[in-house]
Amino acid sequence: MSFGQGGSQWSPGGSHNPWDNQWGSASNQTPDWASLAEQSETRNRRRRLLLIVGGALATVGIGVAVAVAVVNTDNGSASANGPNDLPATEGIPSASAKTDPSFAPTSAPPPLNPKDFISSSGKDKAPISPDILFPGSQLTKREGVVYRKGATASTKDCASAVQGTLDKLLTDNDCTRFMRVTYFRDKVATTIGVALFDTEAKATKVKDDWDKQSTIVSLSGEGVPVFCRTTVCRTTANSYGRYTYFTLSGFTDGRDVTEKDKAVFAAGDDLTTSTYGQIRRRGETQAAAAANGQ
Repeated sequence: MSFGQGGSQWSPGGSHNPWDNQWGSASNQTPDWASLAEQSETRNRRRRLLLIVGGALATVGIGVAVAVAVVNTDNGSASANGPNDLPATEGIPSASAKTDPSFAPTSAPPPLNPKDFISSSGKDKAPISPDILFPGSQLTKREGVVYRKGATASTKDCASAVQGTLDKLLTDNDCTRFMRVTYFRDKVATTIGVALFDTEAKATKVKDDWDKQSTIVSLSGEGVPVFCRTTVCRTTANSYGRYTYFTLSGFTDGRDVTEKDKAVFAAGDDLTTSTYGQIRRRGETQAAAAANGQ
């Protein structure tokens, strides 16, 4: 084996020395151990640097691979454990599981019943008189049908305003007041009689026990002659709340009423409806005042 050109491998009569070609003869020169050590250290530092760089690159490569795997697994959508660190699906409370603020149930008080205010003397405290219950000078029911208002009357002696068995019926049920008013149109007149009681039950009993033969005494005056005292007339009775109300309708010229006299029946029906409406409005007015704290 040759370590150089133009030189001999072996010295004549000498032993083999691997350092002869580089450093000369072993007998003439000692190896530079300090230089050799420095070269070895340099090689070691390069090796360590390569190992560190390689490890770092490997770590980055693993991180990239993991990220790619996550993205591929999620098909490009945000992960349930993504950047916002949201809990897994089973850990997220559903909308129905959320606790909304609760408030005590509230409800408006029921509206006041107007009838309550005209069903007993304890609540029916508003002033009353024939002119309050039947205000104005006339009553218009529909176009072309107008009833003019005649005389009015009011008494606490209820029996004096009626005839037949009605006087006893009123007295037995403690009638407290009896009001009358007459309306007329052409030759037909109607007297309305309104009896007041302390309770609805007494007013209802008078209406139910009425014998349909007894009636009120007609009220004349204010342009209306005496009527329905000795002639046949039409009479009705109804009740609402603590009020029982009657009508007596007939001719002012002394004729008897027959079933064919539609004007007499219409007058009685119109004034019956009007009386009911006036009593009901009385209850509504007092209920509204009570609701407003008046």
